[in-house]
Amino acid sequence: MTDAITIRIEHSFTSIPPASWDRLAGASKGHAGTPYNPFVSHAYLSALEESGSATAETGWLGQHLLMEDADGSLRGALVCYVKSHSQGEYVFDHGWADAFERAGGRYYPKLQCSVPFTPATGPRLLAAEGSDRQTVGNALAAGLKELTRRHGLSSAHVTFVPVDEMAALEQAGFLHRMDQQFHFINQGYGSHDDFLATLASRKRKALKRERRAAVENGITIDWLTGSDLTEEIWDQFFAFYMDTGGRKWGRPYLTRAFYSLIGERMADDILLVMAKRGGRYIAGAINFIGGDALYGRHWGCIEDHPFLHFEVCYHQAIDYAIAKGLKRVEAGAQGEHKLARGYMPVTTHSAHFISHPGLARAVADYLERERRDVEETGEFLAEHGPFRKGERQDD
Repeated sequence: MTDAITIRIEHSFTSIPPASWDRLAGASKGHAGTPYNPFVSHAYLSALEESGSATAETGWLGQHLLMEDADGSLRGALVCYVKSHSQGEYVFDHGWADAFERAGGRYYPKLQCSVPFTPATGPRLLAAEGSDRQTVGNALAAGLKELTRRHGLSSAHVTFVPVDEMAALEQAGFLHRMDQQFHFINQGYGSHDDFLATLASRKRKALKRERRAAVENGITIDWLTGSDLTEEIWDQFFAFYMDTGGRKWGRPYLTRAFYSLIGERMADDILLVMAKRGGRYIAGAINFIGGDALYGRHWGCIEDHPFLHFEVCYHQAIDYAIAKGLKRVEAGAQGEHKLARGYMPVTTHSAHFISHPGLARAVADYLERERRDVEETGEFLAEHGPFRKGERQDD
């Protein structure tokens, strides 16, 4: 960039000092500005790499942008990978790839700026505390475009971007895409009953019946975190993940080693909600605890019971957020079934730089129409949520 500031590429998190990385905005629990986001922590990102979950062999080749002072101090960063496929991203561009390749283009490899297998909004244009965030963001956006051009890649995609980072990316020529998730918003509830009191009577009764039915057959629920997360517990949870993930996705993304690494490095940031029957655990969901949010990630089971998925993944997460005073629960990608359980539609954002002018025009036209659809759908769903009139949640 200048004699004083440079942007370089780093391929592996093992070469980045954890303390330097975690001083970036949103990556440190002690950061004064942005609430702690566990997914951009060095512990989480390095665990994905070291466990063999996100590596060149699985189609995630690290190309992380590091913005440094003349003395090597880290001023900003952007998590980035060269991808040979579009799996594990949750912002789907398969149609773009198919159309471009049918027209004779080469869509892969591409650049993907996201946390692998993690559909959660969080800081992308990372800036150290005390830095001018706009300057850092502009420089990283320009650096990403230059990296795309130098490698002759079709595109660069920055997904699950906070809305306040979109301006730097759009100014750099990135296209704006919108999508939708469902989040529970904690309106300062003192208890789960306080939350239920805001629901329409019919919805409130339905949820109470659902929760009772979920724990019939002698099922109990445990919250496990910190020192509770032993290797034996991870063995059991991984069995759930492999059984359910194998049936749903064909090949689960995360390795067993990943869970050992996060259990070792960030156990206090993890909540396992585990369902027990007959003296053994039969189902569980993993959540990550942020500065102001609980992030539900994935679940698995080895026994099927009516409504148990809803109880373990959604109702228990609400209970935990209320008990701990967290502002919201982000329950992952998609799922209009979450609406009836108090999770309301929230818009998510991503930014896309397309190198080929013809493909860029086609994608821009598509995204304009898609944004209108997302907005209209969100408004419709919000009007049909479970809350009493006048009690609708807003993020």
